[in-house]
Amino acid sequence: MKFGHVSMVARDTDRLADFYKMVFGCEDTATRWTMSGERISRGIGLANCEIYAAWLSLPGVDGPFLEIFQYKTIEERPTPPVNQPGYGHICFQVDDIRAVMDAVTKAGGEPLGEITDLGTEDAPVLCVYVRDPEGNVVELEQH
Repeated sequence: MKFGHVSMVARDTDRLADFYKMVFGCEDTATRWTMSGERISRGIGLANCEIYAAWLSLPGVDGPFLEIFQYKTIEERPTPPVNQPGYGHICFQVDDIRAVMDAVTKAGGEPLGEITDLGTEDAPVLCVYVRDPEGNVVELEQH
């Protein structure tokens, strides 16, 4: 068994993919495309399904990737709080947490918390939660 990918559903695949490329250095691994048809609908369990997709490499790893889907029809929901059950966040280990926080804000995201040291005196670990432009929670971690 091996881990394959993480998927996000977006209102705007191109905008969200560009955010992850600009801020975190992700790269397209394939040309963005649209999937539809009976097999897609059956596999996902959603009638008349049409999905515009992007696959992005994740920095520093070989294999697992970030998949961003934009469904032709979407079910809106309020932005979940960080403590709501379900998938919580993805985390990027960064070299300069303050610079990445600035990049998040400039690219349309927003901070949730403030940079905090969750490590020890001998091994500091700076952490903070931010939201991407679609409200997904991202943790930034600097060792």
